Amino acid sequence: MIKKDLALQLAPHVIDMLRARSMRAGEPLREQTFAQALGVSRSPIRRVFALLAEWNLATQEPNRGYFLKQDAGEIQASAFPLASDPFEDFYLRVVDDVLAGEIPGHFFEAQLLRRYEVPRGQLLKVLNRLAGEAMVERKPGQGWELKDFVHNTKAHIQSYRFRMAIEPAALLEPGYQVNQAAFASARQQQQALIDGGINTLSRAQLFQIGAQFHELIVQCSGNVFFIDALRQQNQLRRFMGYKANIDRSRLVTQCQEHIQLLDLIESGRREEAAQFLWRHLDEVGRLKTHQGILPKNDGI
Repeated sequence: MIKKDLALQLAPHVIDMLRARSMRAGEPLREQTFAQALGVSRSPIRRVFALLAEWNLATQEPNRGYFLKQDAGEIQASAFPLASDPFEDFYLRVVDDVLAGEIPGHFFEAQLLRRYEVPRGQLLKVLNRLAGEAMVERKPGQGWELKDFVHNTKAHIQSYRFRMAIEPAALLEPGYQVNQAAFASARQQQQALIDGGINTLSRAQLFQIGAQFHELIVQCSGNVFFIDALRQQNQLRRFMGYKANIDRSRLVTQCQEHIQLLDLIESGRREEAAQFLWRHLDEVGRLKTHQGILPKNDGI
């Protein structure tokens, strides 16, 4: 039986790396490459590869190792389960302190060890997770640096305006094809949130579900430039999403709008869906960035 604790935590980050490197079906998965990038030993990476094989995303060949089974850009979010991190509470505590400006832009591990009084191994797991999410960067020695985007409110506003440009446009691509199985899974997931999941999942898990939903909508366009651009935005806006998800009262409405969007797309009303998505992003963007100046637009 595969040990799934750390492997499940690392799997989404490994998949993000596969996508970032635009890896193709048949390419070998090198343990050392991913272990170095994520700051872990090769053993948990090997368990991640075994999970990828279990999820039908990779194949194992005797005496040769693991190979990607499909192009990384085609991996659907529904193909793998949400990660559950045993250090989630500590991780979110660090996130909150970063957002509150209580952690300096440049810091050393010793500073955080004194602040939180946790074992160094636990701290490193959280810092490596943040590094995998492009929120911090390791510096020589035991130094770390926050990415500039974390505290840049203007950049968060611009991120939503960028999404308002590309996500509705993706719906109007001539090659847009609905992935029926993935849409059904997304619909079920959104309904589960409405039925109570909003109050039980962590902020990180809620963000992951939301990001995966929008990636699915764009992925059906078949336009790799739209897909890659949105994934990059989702990485950059992660912290703002965590902060916004502290208030869960409005998330039911967002989930209901997600289901409405699926209805419009599946009924072939893609132009109407594009306008609906623009308005959805407009409203959510103003709520999450605490500003009300995004101009209204009746079109796309």
